[in-house]
Amino acid sequence: MEKPGKKLKKLLIITGTTGAVYAGFKYLLPLVAPFFVGYIFALLLRPSARFLAYRMRVTVKGKRYHMPIGVIGGVEFLILVSILGTGLYLGAVKLCAEGKMLMMRLPVWIDRFDIWLTGSCHRVEAAFGLRYDCVADMAGEMLYNLVDTGKAAAMPFLMTNSLSIISCLAKGAIVSLVVFLAAILSLQEMEDLRVRRDQSTFRKEFNLIGGRLVQTGKAWFRSQGIILFITTGLCIGGMFLIKNPYYIMAGIGIGILDALPIFGTGTVLIPWAVLELLMGDWKQAVILTVLYLVCYFVRQIMEVRMMGGQVGLSPLETLASVYVGLELFGFFGFILGPLGLLLVEDLVEVWTREPMG
Repeated sequence: MEKPGKKLKKLLIITGTTGAVYAGFKYLLPLVAPFFVGYIFALLLRPSARFLAYRMRVTVKGKRYHMPIGVIGGVEFLILVSILGTGLYLGAVKLCAEGKMLMMRLPVWIDRFDIWLTGSCHRVEAAFGLRYDCVADMAGEMLYNLVDTGKAAAMPFLMTNSLSIISCLAKGAIVSLVVFLAAILSLQEMEDLRVRRDQSTFRKEFNLIGGRLVQTGKAWFRSQGIILFITTGLCIGGMFLIKNPYYIMAGIGIGILDALPIFGTGTVLIPWAVLELLMGDWKQAVILTVLYLVCYFVRQIMEVRMMGGQVGLSPLETLASVYVGLELFGFFGFILGPLGLLLVEDLVEVWTREPMG
């Protein structure tokens, strides 16, 4: 049996470590995130940049000089960003074309909805013995008022948030520039940074945190990639079953939306199923509902099993840490929750196993 003093010491270490990890994620991480992302890019680009730096040598007056690794890494970074930007641009063009086709079909859908709504109103009038068109006129007036109210509310919202959008775009540009410069400088000073880390008093903690970041990051990208691939395939198949002419784009869009913790497939599939049910198309409503349930359970089961299995957490610990992370840190809590739990466990183990000070 452990002594009370030892238990109290361990409790204080757990409490202090948990508070330090939370404060670091909440307040310190947003400040160092651009430099951390730049360092990750530097690690990814370093092998190829180092190879090219030692191959691209110039001889001047008998002395051989090689291109700075930071310059080569910066060029590679720009090429990578250009390729990604081109892919996003082509995807945006394709989405705009699909959106134009949808807008051309919108009047048809509005007419179908109008016919369904008018018929429903007439059935209500006949059932209750009301004057013909009284319910239909009332429903039409309510819809017109709803549209006018939406327009009146949208304009002030757009005017108020336009400056915020411009500010966010400017901030995004500055952060992108900082990430780019941090990647170049990290490539150039990689060896010095490693020497400083190895000579630091906290080298053990740095190595532990770095190892956990790499392990959790790999597990997150691997699990999300596999789940995204499966969910996208399921959504494409579901869209094909309901004979949607845009089944590929719709399936890809819903699959990407499922990767966002705030949204998920239910953001699209549930309202869509309800609308089809109201329109009287039971078959499509059932297919969309079943598709949502399948995608939901696939994500919940695979997410917990794959993340937990790869980072060393049980399914219950993974589920609890993901939920707490989302509650504490919002959008990025899905990965910060499990990472924080792992860091707390590792740091507590290190600090309780060895005498502090």
